[in-house]
Amino acid sequence: MNINRLIKSLDLFWEKEIVPVLKEYIKIPNKSPAFDPDWENTGHMQAALNLALEWTEKHKPTGSILHVKNAPGRTPLLMLEIPGKKEGNVLVYGHLDKQPEMEGWRADLGPWKPVLENGRLYGRGGADDGYALFAAVGITKTLIEQGRDLPRIVILIEFCEESGSPDLPFYIENEAELIGSPDLVVCLDSGAENYDQFWTTVSLRGLLGCMLQVNVLTEGVHSGGASGLIPSSFRILRQLISRIEDENTGEIIPKELHVEIPRTRIKEVEALVAAVTSMNKFPIVPNLEESTADPVEGVLRRTWRPALSIVGMDGIPGMADGGNVLRPSTGVKLSLRLPPGLNAKFAKSILKKILTENPPYDAQISVKFEEPASGWNAPECRDWLTQAVQAASETIFKKPALSMGEGGTIPFMAMLGKKFPGAQFIITGVLGPHSNAHGPNEFLHIAYARKLSACIAIVLDRFQK
Repeated sequence: MNINRLIKSLDLFWEKEIVPVLKEYIKIPNKSPAFDPDWENTGHMQAALNLALEWTEKHKPTGSILHVKNAPGRTPLLMLEIPGKKEGNVLVYGHLDKQPEMEGWRADLGPWKPVLENGRLYGRGGADDGYALFAAVGITKTLIEQGRDLPRIVILIEFCEESGSPDLPFYIENEAELIGSPDLVVCLDSGAENYDQFWTTVSLRGLLGCMLQVNVLTEGVHSGGASGLIPSSFRILRQLISRIEDENTGEIIPKELHVEIPRTRIKEVEALVAAVTSMNKFPIVPNLEESTADPVEGVLRRTWRPALSIVGMDGIPGMADGGNVLRPSTGVKLSLRLPPGLNAKFAKSILKKILTENPPYDAQISVKFEEPASGWNAPECRDWLTQAVQAASETIFKKPALSMGEGGTIPFMAMLGKKFPGAQFIITGVLGPHSNAHGPNEFLHIAYARKLSACIAIVLDRFQK
């Protein structure tokens, strides 16, 4: 393969075709169903699908077939089937739903306002994960135009990943013949520890979310009359959360929610820490101390250990509106990250028991769980794939490829790993330092995305069944 031609073709395709369509995609507030329950009527999901369909029909490789699945009451599924000349099946994955707006955007930026600045395309969903479909089409189109023989490739794009992929098992089952049995899965929905080399993700944490509410009164009453006698719903909530998390250290208390970390993964983290110049990838406030000063342990805490976040709260007025009232209830949305390999349904049963048994003061406790998602630990790579990944990074970045664990969740990977135990995986993506997926000022690092596209093209060109 002519590498210089590959790079020039992909760079031009990104400039002329991908960046313009991503700008249009960012403008569409197609929030995932968990954040827009009325998504079928608001029409934003359909607008994103229409944009993707029109663009893909225009740019798909000759001979490929575009499939759209729209089961009643479910988010859509888009699949581009590209026939191959080489034996084998490859599945390329991405998603086109988005996280909600989030506060804190820079004054001149916004979630639905595409802004290209210093090689970064700002706006919600460009990096997570809007680019995936368009990049995958560009990669396959460029390879075919060079006359390279490829295996059969199916590009699969879902529209509910940010909600935990609740519709995906249905489609995997019902579209099994079209999806086939993949020998290689390429997922373009992960991150990078820097923008200097090819990163592959070898583990993902799972996710268990729930809405926890404590009720103590049927209506609010004067705090001067009731406080001290009627237990505070907030205090009871604190007690329940303390059953899960040590508030002094952040450690998750139940031992059943931990796993033993494989030694090979610890060694990969040690290599990561040695290669990355700065581990400060988060916008922390001045003088904040992280939970550990050990950089290896720090990476393990955000990729292999369970961790609890409170991501939403009900029942508490803003400070300007807070009167002297003993509030009747307090509710929080808990987000518990689960270590790779831990069964999410088992974790759900543990958490439900902890939160509901023997409630303090016999307060009224309700727990409503979201669909749990198990984490994932990659199988050992075959030699051809290890060599192809390293060759791609050395060719494009002039540096070796490295592996990383991801603290987030991609439910599809656990599903596929279970269904296709013999498949190989490349999990990668553009979510590098400060790209801030799910938060304010999310951006796509375009130069890195271009190079990553070239790396994936080299791997696909070297595919072996």
